[in-house]
Amino acid sequence: MKKLVVSVLSTVLAFSLAACGSKTETAPAPSTGGAQGGQQEVTLKIGATAVPHAEILKFVQPKLKEQGVNLEIKEFTDYVQPNVQVNEKQLDGNFFQHKPYLEQFNKDQNMTLEPVTAVHIEPFGAYSKKIKSVDELVDGATIALPNDVTNNGRALALLDKNGVIKLKDGVGISGTVKDIVENKKNLKFKEVEAAMLPRVLDEVDLALINTNYALEAKLVPAKDALFIEDKESPYANFLVARADNKDSEAMQKLAKELNSPEVKKFIEDTYQGAILPAF
Repeated sequence: MKKLVVSVLSTVLAFSLAACGSKTETAPAPSTGGAQGGQQEVTLKIGATAVPHAEILKFVQPKLKEQGVNLEIKEFTDYVQPNVQVNEKQLDGNFFQHKPYLEQFNKDQNMTLEPVTAVHIEPFGAYSKKIKSVDELVDGATIALPNDVTNNGRALALLDKNGVIKLKDGVGISGTVKDIVENKKNLKFKEVEAAMLPRVLDEVDLALINTNYALEAKLVPAKDALFIEDKESPYANFLVARADNKDSEAMQKLAKELNSPEVKKFIEDTYQGAILPAF
């Protein structure tokens, strides 16, 4: 009888310990997120070129952190991989391109990336280390252009507007060097990857350079460009995402911050006219 009592007590004790252990394992873990109101933090991975895109994203990082969005920024030096990696879902979105480039890229690569919101305009400019005016271009001078379709046409249109060449009527920003109908100085054209244009500036007489790459090369567009697009440029730079995530809460929070009064002031104060708010 004594052995039976001991056995029953041991069984009860074992069940009690098991119950306590089960309760401990299922207790909810405390939240470690930094978001307000105890909400879980969401990570948003955005690709960007360094200047000014990554700088603008870094400016809004603290604000997004307060709203439960951990903004991770991956910097690129080219205009291809940021789109490829968004399409392959390695990134959630990117911030480096204008709409005509995105549309052409989607068409060429059979992608369906979508613009989320316009943020700023980067006036496209012509730079030289050899001349102070386009009137000084000598016969047979070499002009470097971006080699991607949209920026190539944009550069040629700017040359046309400033009387350096004349393009076929109606081609606008879709022109190529084959559409040049007047080239009085027999200018030669060297097509180069956009990121490399500042590096070839010593080798050519004139280079048409995207403002982000000009800024990276320590050029001051408002001062150093021989001529430059005005504020009416249609080439606003967009935050871009996929159809399946462009309307997500985190992406929309980023879009709202990129169009905030604080970002507008940051752009105006930091870039002194080299970059213009598009909102």
